[in-house]
Amino acid sequence: MEVVVSMNNSNPHVLATDQQPVLETKNLMKKFGGITATDQVNLKLLQGARHALIGPNGAGKTTLINLMTGVLDATSGQIFLEGQDISQLAPHLRVHKGLVRTFQINQLFNSMTPLETLSMVVSQQKGLGAKLWQPLGSQVEVVSRAEELLELFHLTEVHSQVTSQMPYGKRRLLEMAIALACEPRVLLLDEPVAGVPAGEREELLRTVSNLPKEVSVLLIEHDMDLVFDFAETITVLVNGAVLTEGTPSEIANDSRVKAVYLGHGEELQHG
Repeated sequence: MEVVVSMNNSNPHVLATDQQPVLETKNLMKKFGGITATDQVNLKLLQGARHALIGPNGAGKTTLINLMTGVLDATSGQIFLEGQDISQLAPHLRVHKGLVRTFQINQLFNSMTPLETLSMVVSQQKGLGAKLWQPLGSQVEVVSRAEELLELFHLTEVHSQVTSQMPYGKRRLLEMAIALACEPRVLLLDEPVAGVPAGEREELLRTVSNLPKEVSVLLIEHDMDLVFDFAETITVLVNGAVLTEGTPSEIANDSRVKAVYLGHGEELQHG
């Protein structure tokens, strides 16, 4: 089991492991006035994890990701990346340390091609930002890495196409390629297939699942079939707190999980 999650100090639900987590939250809480959006969440993500975070609308999933990445400041609790407390670090410093995310809505340079976009990101990552004025191709290592990413994310055939003219599924793949160009240790995916045509969703998550084990993945997704196909471990978040976690089979057959989804007018389906 790759992830250990507990509900809170008084009612723990823990799966034992002695492996050092790559990402960990301790008693993480976020309050907006009198509303508790994240309630004492303890989570451990181990090296190479393929882990999904699910829950009904309003459960606090995106808030939790925003806390991890520094978009929001926690009311209390701590966040650790490879054993280092990053709770007070600015978002861009967390990225530099290997904690990278994608968003529900893609954020790309519409007038640039995938090759240009990835070359720019790789240049920045390698500390060559000041040389961006040079003609594309003058930095062989940059273009080589960009081409590797294009191939990995099935973007080679559209490498010279302006991003705004690409199919939506390809734009989502490009967003993930950009994230991987930042050399993450942990990749946080917030609804990566939102708006992607059904026929392209499987390719997208299959590509993510096949990333090197050096990259640990935490996925937020509403498509349960994709979640169960992708994840080795699933955590269920309800009202900002962890209800339970386990294997896909355990979650699919958990009566509490089914009751929560039905109670929110949603349906948990897999099979």
